[in-house]
Amino acid sequence: MVLSKTASETDVSVHSTFASRYVRTSLPRFKMPENSIPKEAAYQIINDELMLDGNPRLNLASFVTTWMEPECDKLIMDSINKNYVDMDEYPVTTELQNRCVNIIAHLFNAPLGESEAAVGVGTVGSSEAIMLAGLAFKRKWQNKRKAEGKPYDKPNIVTGANVQVCWEKFARYFEVELKEVKLREGYYVMDPVKAVEMVDENTICVAAILGSTLNGEFEDVKLLNDLLIKKNKETGWDTPIHVDAASGGFIAPFLYPELEWDFRLPLVKSINVSGHKYGLVYAGIGWVIWRNKEDLPEELIFHINYLGADQPTFTLNFSKGSSQVIAQYYQLIRLGYEGYRNVMENCHENAIVLKEGLEKTGRFNIVSKDNGVPLVAFSLKDNKRHDEFEISETLRRFGWIVPAYTMPADAQHITVLRVVIREDFSRTLAERLVLDIQKVLHELDTLPAKVNAKLAMAEEEEAKSGTVVKKTAIETQREVAAFWKKYVSERKINKNKIC
Repeated sequence: MVLSKTASETDVSVHSTFASRYVRTSLPRFKMPENSIPKEAAYQIINDELMLDGNPRLNLASFVTTWMEPECDKLIMDSINKNYVDMDEYPVTTELQNRCVNIIAHLFNAPLGESEAAVGVGTVGSSEAIMLAGLAFKRKWQNKRKAEGKPYDKPNIVTGANVQVCWEKFARYFEVELKEVKLREGYYVMDPVKAVEMVDENTICVAAILGSTLNGEFEDVKLLNDLLIKKNKETGWDTPIHVDAASGGFIAPFLYPELEWDFRLPLVKSINVSGHKYGLVYAGIGWVIWRNKEDLPEELIFHINYLGADQPTFTLNFSKGSSQVIAQYYQLIRLGYEGYRNVMENCHENAIVLKEGLEKTGRFNIVSKDNGVPLVAFSLKDNKRHDEFEISETLRRFGWIVPAYTMPADAQHITVLRVVIREDFSRTLAERLVLDIQKVLHELDTLPAKVNAKLAMAEEEEAKSGTVVKKTAIETQREVAAFWKKYVSERKINKNKIC
């Protein structure tokens, strides 16, 4: 769904520089043209506009893969006309998805017998995977409550306030209360102790994050499992765990194989992972794996036969491309365990290079952890004159897209910059980014402070009126963060929005 505003009356046509070789008339911007145009003109018009997009390789805000090998690109193009849902017509594609599901299930230590098939499905991304996992938890909880003759109309999920927005979408779309464990300064993931305290008889699951979007940190799933086992024994409940491993699911098995976060823990009933993040596939593929068949209620699975043979399906989307499924299988067999480990180790090493380079400037606090998703989250030690939002804005002049954002409740006064280290982000680029950040800092140091100058003027006016109340450093920091949050939101209103 696209939420957008039309342009002004003077900007209703689309023009192109070189398309004038083929067509001289301009095209309506928001209406279908009356006549056809040459294919060369259509290509050039679109290509001219796309030149103004950012460079995906320099988009350090995104976890999504931006580079694949030419052989995989060819496989994607060769299969781009296949609709995955036509399983009877494309049985080999279906077989490749089943292989991916089983490979990932074994990677996550699912308790499978020698000839037992894993339970899982490919999705458009982790958002759909989370919706499906959440629906399975909700339906299983409702069925149990109905059988016990208890109310089943007020389900809830316990998460940390650091969860991705797809969890809020699930809660709102499917009428589940989202109970969030608040963060605190210096601790930016869900506290397992507080999470278990919030669990009640209506809790359908506790969602743990393996790789927080905010700072890449892994939540302590092992401690959560142990505390929840104890509470379940005391209460007679059987509250399970879902692990949102969108970012970390393809990292932990290769960098931290001894870390217990997956199906080795008995209360972990389902796991989602994004193939288009560190699964190393272009955008459009996610996976959700269940511990066993009993954790996915049969009534949620639909059986259709109008595309051929009987086909079971459990997805929110029906039609979807086959390309990303095929690309995922390519990466799994092409790289193998050794290849994935090499990629993840290299990403981790490049993250350390960037972190050490930022530390040498003496200007930043590092908010991310060395162990976790290979990213570097950092904030200014002193943002009295200029803050993280100004650094983010100025870095765009060098081509870098580095997001600045405020932390969720109760750490809203903390502002952070974040650089995601993907496979295509080299050590040379890391070193270049540090140099460009130093240039930005030097430039900002020579400029008058913007936001803080306004705050200082406001305090001066208050002092003249005799109503001034001296603010603490945290209060000032919160005001600055609030100002920039409002500023960024107002800017987005004037741009197209995609949800």
